[in-house]
This record gives sequence, structure tokens and C-alpha cells, in this order.
Amino acid sequence: MAKTILITGATDGIGLLTAQMLAAEGHRVLLHGRNAEKLEAAAKEIGGESENYLADLSRFDDVVALAKTVLAHHARLDVLINNAGVLKTAQPRTREGLDVRFVVNTLAPFLLSRQLLPIIPREGRVVNVASAAQAPVNIPALLGKRQLADMEAYAQSKLALIMWTQWMANEHPDGPVFTAINPGSLLATKMVREGFGVSGHDVRIGAGILRRAALSDEFVNASGRYFDNDNARFAAPHPDAANPDKITQVVEAIDDLIASFTAQ
Repeated sequence: MAKTILITGATDGIGLLTAQMLAAEGHRVLLHGRNAEKLEAAAKEIGGESENYLADLSRFDDVVALAKTVLAHHARLDVLINNAGVLKTAQPRTREGLDVRFVVNTLAPFLLSRQLLPIIPREGRVVNVASAAQAPVNIPALLGKRQLADMEAYAQSKLALIMWTQWMANEHPDGPVFTAINPGSLLATKMVREGFGVSGHDVRIGAGILRRAALSDEFVNASGRYFDNDNARFAAPHPDAANPDKITQVVEAIDDLIASFTAQ
């Protein structure tokens, strides 16, 4: 049965290849990107039943607008793949003074997932692209009150993503399924080339596991779990993700921060 699947960051790398795989299997793929030309090129490359959605996920108003547009066009979204991510950038601070890694990697997918929950069925899935890079979350840094180095901010933002994935799973025990996936370390993506100066491993490693997380039976009962594709198994993430108090602190900070910028 064909499914409707939204993929953020779908104009290159893992997102684009995942979209190609899913479209080739007959699924309706909703492509998100922040560059109109790259988005149009990706849609032409993918073909099939795809739709384009333009939004800058470093801007909360764009995230809300993206969600509203999807809601206006679809009564059902079977899978949301929060793939968009940032490591190095020439502008590490947003116009609100927040670290762009926390905004794009942690806050935007939280806000988008929450906004789209009304049309994601209980048997649906939210797949969050995490990383093997994980570090304890510094709340002041999350709130924009402390500046971090690139990799430090990235690793903290990805652990925060894993933590809210677990929190969402607990909040919605009857579904949808919320999972966090490390698609594989140092894959051949633009982020890896710019961040580490290496060509990277075959990007199909990452796209393959995202496809499985979106569709396969092995993830039906995986809500709240973390899959480490470097070791090809479900695994325990950073120990902070097993600490309920720390999870609560991070999610409350995320909630309050988003509310402060989206309240009308």
C-alpha cells in the first residue's frame, strides 16, 4: 500500500536518495528543501508522485508555515522523516540569537512533528535522523545563552533530538512510532565533506536504514528506541537519554523556547 511520506532536507545526500528509493516503490513523497532551485531539481530527478515544500528550518515561522501547508493539502501523513541537519555554517546564530544547530537539528523537528501529529495515524511513524555524535546537553547553550564550537553544538543537538524522541514516545504510547536513527557515521554527504574534509562512505547505507525505519516491520514496536546503523542494531544512546530528569529538563527547555518564539 502506497504511503505519504514527508522528508525534510530532501534535496541532496541521504534525504534525496531516501526520497528516490521511496518514490521508486510507488509512495507519494513530499520533498522539503530551503533552496527553490535545488528543490525543483530534486523533484525532477525523483519523478513519481512527489510534491515540493520550501522552508528555512532555522526560522520558526517557516516551520509553522510548512506544517500548515502540509495540513492544508493532506488529511493523512503516514511517515515524517526529520532528516534536515546542520553542522558547520557561516552563520551559526539565527536572527533570534539561537545556535542554528539546535534550531535545525532539535527544535524545528520537534515543532514540525507536534504540528503534524493530527494527521499522522497511530500506525504512522516519525523517524528522527540522529548521529553517533552525542554529548550532554547544555541548557544555556540550547537557549542561546552560551556559544559552542561546531561539533560540540552538533553532538548536543543530536542527543537532545534523541531525548525528545523518547519523550514523545512516552507521551503517545498508542502511536505513532517515534524512533531515532544514526544512519551511519561519515557518509558521503555535503555535511561530512564540509565538516570533516573527507569523501565519506556510500550514502546508500544511510538511505537504506531510513527506508527500513519508515516502512519495515522491524520498527513496528520500536517507539522510543535508538538504532545505531554503525553496528546495525538497536542500542543504548548516551547515558543522559536514560535519565528521566535530564530528559524532562531538555524537553521543558525546548517547549518553553518554542512557545516564546511562536506565540501569537
